[in-house]
Amino acid sequence: MALAKEIMGIYVEKKTPNILLFNSHFSQRSGNRVCVKPVVCSDKKRFQRTTPLAAITESLVKIAPELAFQFKVKAVITVRNNSKEDFKDSLVKRWDSLTDFIRRNVVLQLISTQVDPISGTPKKSRETVLKDWSEKSNVKEEIVNYTADFVVDSNFGVPGAITVVNKNQKEFFVASITIEGFACGPVHFPCNSWIQSNKDLPGKRIFFSNQPYLPSETPAGLRALRQKELRDLRGDGKGVRKLSDRIYDYDVYNDLGIPDKGIDFVRPTLGGEKIPYPRRCRTGRLPSISDKHAESRVEKPLPMYVPRDERFEECKANTFSFSRFKGILHNLLPAITAKFSPKNPNFKGFEQIDSLYSDGLFLKLGPQHKILEKFPMLKGSSHAYLLKYDIPKIISQDKFAWFRDDEFARQSIAGVNPVAIERLRVFPPVSKLDPGIHGPHESALKEEHIAGQLNGMTVQEALKGNKLFIVDYHDIYLPFIDQINALDGRATYATRTIFFSTPAGTLKPIAIELSLPGPCSRSKRVVTPPVDASTNWLWQLAKAHVCSNDAGAHQLVYHWLRTHACTEPFIIAAHRQLSAMHPIYKLLDPHMRYTLEINALARQNLINADGVVESCFTPGRYAMELSSAAYKNWRFDLEGLPADLIQRGMAVPDPTQPHGLKLLLADYPYAADGLLIWDAISNWVRTYVNHYYPDSDTICNDRELQAWYAESINIGHADKRTESWWPRLATSEDLTSILTTLIWLASAQHAALNFGQYPYGGYVPNRPPLMRRLVPEENDPEYANFVSDPEKYFLASIPSVLQSTKYMAVVDTLSTHSADEEYIGERSNPSTWSGDAEIIEAFYKFSSKIGQIEKEIEERNRDPKLKNRRGAGVLPYELLTPSSGPGATGRGIPNSTSI
Repeated sequence: MALAKEIMGIYVEKKTPNILLFNSHFSQRSGNRVCVKPVVCSDKKRFQRTTPLAAITESLVKIAPELAFQFKVKAVITVRNNSKEDFKDSLVKRWDSLTDFIRRNVVLQLISTQVDPISGTPKKSRETVLKDWSEKSNVKEEIVNYTADFVVDSNFGVPGAITVVNKNQKEFFVASITIEGFACGPVHFPCNSWIQSNKDLPGKRIFFSNQPYLPSETPAGLRALRQKELRDLRGDGKGVRKLSDRIYDYDVYNDLGIPDKGIDFVRPTLGGEKIPYPRRCRTGRLPSISDKHAESRVEKPLPMYVPRDERFEECKANTFSFSRFKGILHNLLPAITAKFSPKNPNFKGFEQIDSLYSDGLFLKLGPQHKILEKFPMLKGSSHAYLLKYDIPKIISQDKFAWFRDDEFARQSIAGVNPVAIERLRVFPPVSKLDPGIHGPHESALKEEHIAGQLNGMTVQEALKGNKLFIVDYHDIYLPFIDQINALDGRATYATRTIFFSTPAGTLKPIAIELSLPGPCSRSKRVVTPPVDASTNWLWQLAKAHVCSNDAGAHQLVYHWLRTHACTEPFIIAAHRQLSAMHPIYKLLDPHMRYTLEINALARQNLINADGVVESCFTPGRYAMELSSAAYKNWRFDLEGLPADLIQRGMAVPDPTQPHGLKLLLADYPYAADGLLIWDAISNWVRTYVNHYYPDSDTICNDRELQAWYAESINIGHADKRTESWWPRLATSEDLTSILTTLIWLASAQHAALNFGQYPYGGYVPNRPPLMRRLVPEENDPEYANFVSDPEKYFLASIPSVLQSTKYMAVVDTLSTHSADEEYIGERSNPSTWSGDAEIIEAFYKFSSKIGQIEKEIEERNRDPKLKNRRGAGVLPYELLTPSSGPGATGRGIPNSTSI
């Protein structure tokens, strides 16, 4: 017995069996109590993946079973308060405080990793309550720490889970729980979850410690709880979801239209064989009255359902970004509409556009104007406000930069949509559309259109020398052109733009093809760089149509579809199939933050019938059908950066190069910076994966991991489940590639495509989101008007004042970082999110690498040899610079797609 006491490092006074023990860290020696001195683990041992020793081990109990006893440990529960409460919330909180004196409303219980050998059930502590809930009910700080004491048996083992019951009337948010008093040191439970009132969600909430476990490694005491928690998150697929629910399930996009308002608001269901699309989060709302297949709508300002923990935290909801977005949708856009409708005037001159930044617009706002007082672009009071926009970066250094051909070309590789450009492999380009439906495959482009622009090279020499590039929107737009042009105030083409790579490393546009459906002579037209005043303005109009095509494709395909909609099924499946203690869930968790909420908000306000996208972008009511058409060509295996660059012909494999490939445009800022970020993510993920999966068998036998990937494909992307290109998931390299792609899409790819929207699109002539007139030809009646006042014709072609100001307000908000943004290489509570020391060390190395990359990008932006980043009036490429402050900064890579 003495030997056992010496080994355990404890001193036990002579007492009878089953005496209650108090940990010496918290209790004073008193009377007949026995003090226990915890064995302190070294930091190295504390984070080993072996099970840590409890303060009182079974070794001691086995040596002297007659001395089995109980002891006390302490819990610190960190709760995040709402900073604002209405009168009803205050009354409920006061009532909860009063009742807590009587029945103690927050009940907790510790659960061991071990099972009781007699009952076969997990070992549990006695239930306990928060001691100071009512005492701290009036504390106004955002973070409040509460305490509780647990009594556990000496043979309890190590705590692996904790349950919480909320008997209050109101939910509360638990950030974390830490247990102190065990020999291994503090045991951390990362929670970050809302605990619903027991009247709304009966039962105990389960939280697991930060020790990761693969399913096969799950301690016996946690196995049943692990399965129960996943069953609760999956639900039964029935019923209308309540806002307090935590259920993740799938549905098609049948909630974009409002059929009960009439035929003009009917929209097709996206998802299914006819119109394929990824699945979204199910809400279970009742069908509309006039169409049983269309889900009824929840209109602003009422919230859309997403699982409770996916909704914006208060700090996010009240920050710069989200409060401004609500204000824009509810107040600002109607105010702008009221000012300019029904006249809907054109800009009278470029100076009127400039006045939006210098003088602003006076608006009359409604009684909810206090929401808008947070807008830095609004100044005023008494319902009369001055709407004044920030100067977009595109005109901040050179007011006329947008007019130049080299800037038009530069933005295809360093602007807000640098992922559409491809190497031209065949000239003239060939359509892949059905000629029986959409006309001849042949392009109107001929060698004579570009021969004089190739620095003395022939077309074939330029092709062979990788000097010709193309941005091709012919096939994605042409099937919709007739429908779009039948809409009031829409006039567009399906465009192709040819670029030539100059010896200086820059691009120059050398031809633009404008296509309309049909076999008539006007259906295909080629515009080339100007030779006189008239052709100069025709060229500017052609470029504007290209930018309009690009703006629509950027928003609906490259941005919304590929970084928002296509990742949502993987997020839903992760919550349904991966336990919170699964190491892959822990890896993905920060990259899933807020995505379901922002996607639901988009379905409610942006991509819905008559929403912002339909109002502001060229495709109008056919926007989401165009997005679905693009999904038919979507391939997950080509979504990673290296695969995408090779597929577009912008790079070729080359093992001698730093990233294993060679860029055909050496100064391609998006690709060059992106490869730095991609490699850093890939190396971090590879280290992480190899740590938990030493061989392929471990991956193949991980039932949760395999179920996550299978469900993401078979249900989340059900319309593509039979495609042969889906990557296998059988080896550590397979898993590394899949996870790297998902993290890349959620972080860097989304940042590159999102946060430049206002810096480049905030000056509408640079990037008009829609066009209202076609490019005139000499035999057109309106050609005379064009010749007599080309500036007026140009301004009548781009969006009106109303359309422009609405669009500018929206993209300003969508380009804005919130104050609580978590950027790549950052993690809340980095030392406690995982109980694995090797992984924490690897994450810090990853974080350090991201810091080094930021410095390298800054060096590149100062290099005068890189003319796509540096020069008179040339913007540095910062969209993949990892860090940022709040606001529309045009830089920064958040961990997740959260705006």
